[in-house]
Amino acid sequence: MRTALFDALWEDFLLRLCPSARRIHQLLMEGEPLRNDHIALRTFNLPEVGLDTVAAPFIHLGYERKGEYLFEQKKLVAEHFEHPDPDAPKVFISELQIGKCSAELQMAVRGLVAQLDVALDVEGRFLTSGRTWTLSTETYQLLAAESEYAAWVAAHGFGANHFTVDVAQLSTFSDLERLNEYLAANGFVLNGAGGEVKGSPEVMLEQSATMADQVCVIFDDTELRVPGGFYEFAKRYPQPNGELYQGFVTASADKIFESTARG
Repeated sequence: MRTALFDALWEDFLLRLCPSARRIHQLLMEGEPLRNDHIALRTFNLPEVGLDTVAAPFIHLGYERKGEYLFEQKKLVAEHFEHPDPDAPKVFISELQIGKCSAELQMAVRGLVAQLDVALDVEGRFLTSGRTWTLSTETYQLLAAESEYAAWVAAHGFGANHFTVDVAQLSTFSDLERLNEYLAANGFVLNGAGGEVKGSPEVMLEQSATMADQVCVIFDDTELRVPGGFYEFAKRYPQPNGELYQGFVTASADKIFESTARG
């Protein structure tokens, strides 16, 4: 059941949000499946679609809350979830605190969510339903002017924002610098916010990411290419007790969000 949900999220991610991830997957796969460190999902902090709603299907599968994160400038809060099975990918869910945004943004977001037309089932089928509301380019541009995050959720709805390769599993790349060079040589643009490698061994986590694919989205009045999903790469380091660090670093995650910037 857990595998089915992640498989569905992956197929939706490839089809709708990040087609280039398939090529990266093929470039890095060495005879066995890549290990997925974590996935990330985005939403608004409204009761109908908030973090708890998005987390419910994962909790139903045995996931547990493990960490909380605050991104003051972006007006986001997030939590990450882990499964007792250490081989299961972690889940990172963030939500926009719309109450801290302008009245115009709040009205626009509430208007979108009021159109919600999908069953929020505990099995998680809604997590791959995409956008279930109508959206004009005017509303999209209004949201984007204040919050790239709000515009992203408005344009794409439910779905995985990114998947993440566990770099420690890769035998051909011992560090993120070499992996980034390889990806760049193959035509991928990397997220340079705060440096291509975010974090360090000292904080027990290093991360890098591609910039989001530009994907076609159908609006009420036209069709536009906008930032979709991206692929992340994470290398975890042992804690003093010898166990690998499993959390996230707020300063690094803040820069990872920039992968969906419109430029």
